[in-house]
Amino acid sequence: MDAIEALLTRKSTALLEAPAPAGDDLEKILKAALRAPDHACLRPWRIILFKDDARHELGQIYAEALKKKDVDASDAALEKELKKPLRAPLVIAVIAKIQDHPKIPQSEQLLSAGAAAQNIMLASHALGFGGIWRSGDICFDETVKTRLGATGLDEIIGFLYLGTPKSHPPIPEFEMSDHIQEWKSV
Repeated sequence: MDAIEALLTRKSTALLEAPAPAGDDLEKILKAALRAPDHACLRPWRIILFKDDARHELGQIYAEALKKKDVDASDAALEKELKKPLRAPLVIAVIAKIQDHPKIPQSEQLLSAGAAAQNIMLASHALGFGGIWRSGDICFDETVKTRLGATGLDEIIGFLYLGTPKSHPPIPEFEMSDHIQEWKSV
């Protein structure tokens, strides 16, 4: 699939199964992340892959975080956290590694990490895989951040769940004029 087709047809897909990207495909996907726009070549991100049993360990981290936040969490709620990373055969955590820099503000570094995550999603789609970028409270949880090695100003950008789509839902159309305008001089 060419780049424009990938951009115009990518859609988040939550229902994923094996196989996940692996081997040369995974290497291409990760190399695509490294091509994200990055002022001063800081590479202000860290990417962590959770495959196979490592997904269970990530589930343990999620459950530990819930238990610390809510000591009365039900067994069902804890079980739900344990199973979250098993919704896809590959989970990739993207962490913005914010650095002190005299010319590159924190916001730009955060956006660069987001662009690396988007490149992963686009490259996965271009190679025939599907995925969904999940975020939410878990990304801001101090237990999760600490366990994944995020320190200081670091932020978890999201967890990218990748695999083979179980189905191909229609791609929604958007009205460009609702979101894009041309500047008109006054």
